[in-house]
Amino acid sequence: MKAYIFPGQGAQFTGMGLDLYEKSPLAQEYFEKANDILGFSITDIMFEGTAEQLKETKVTQPAIFLHSVILAKVLGDSFQPEMVAGHSLGELSALVANGVLTFEDGLQLVSKRALAMQKACEMQESTMAAVLGLGDHVVEEVCDAVDGVVVAANYNCPGQLVISGEIEAVKKACEVLTEKGARRALLLPVGGAFHSPMMEPAREELAAAIEATEFSEPTCAVYQNVVAKAVTNPNEIKENLIAQLTAPVKWTQCVQAMIADGGTEFIEVGPGKVLQGLMRKIDRNVSASGASFE
Repeated sequence: MKAYIFPGQGAQFTGMGLDLYEKSPLAQEYFEKANDILGFSITDIMFEGTAEQLKETKVTQPAIFLHSVILAKVLGDSFQPEMVAGHSLGELSALVANGVLTFEDGLQLVSKRALAMQKACEMQESTMAAVLGLGDHVVEEVCDAVDGVVVAANYNCPGQLVISGEIEAVKKACEVLTEKGARRALLLPVGGAFHSPMMEPAREELAAAIEATEFSEPTCAVYQNVVAKAVTNPNEIKENLIAQLTAPVKWTQCVQAMIADGGTEFIEVGPGKVLQGLMRKIDRNVSASGASFE
């Protein structure tokens, strides 16, 4: 079965989407529509902006979403997903790709999500750290034992887990994890503690927007970050999407569930190759490639 996977924050690069815009009139139409919806020229930043400008959450999230979703539209009839999943922000791209959300509604939610997360980050200083070379249960136990807020946030692949929370708690957890044999435990250059209880104000804000948005029946199952299994009921999809902001991204488990359900060919749709790299670490026996168009 063919599975399409969509990247999250961190996959952005300068000049992203320009090739799509130059080669496809359909892509031009969608990019112009996005500028109108957002109320600023995101294409200027995507095509000509600096890495620093692209790093702003209010820009990064819509930019990655647009690159992914517009690429899927440009692929036309060759885009026939039998299952989809997205990493964090990428889940919204996946929900447009499988018909749950319209392009317009998806972009509005991505924009609101980015602004709500930015606001939550500014309310209290927080951070994330990547932990390499330890079993998930070891990382979870250390997070539970450390004073303050620190949780496992991203299960990216075996031996690679991201933790998230209050700065001092994350630093302390990194020290303990290093003592326990982590190959690396390093702070990430992010604006805040995504996928942790510290995103609760953002979750509440986004919940209202999601509840007010129409979710349609999907054309194929979406494997959602929060539950790591196939979901097709629009109301369940809504609930899981709301929970996602404060819950961990179970990416390893999502991919394993897709493989167990028959996924053999995984195609990453969007900027970069981050998910293809993770695929090879989760299961080398399945095909992993990037979507391309001519």
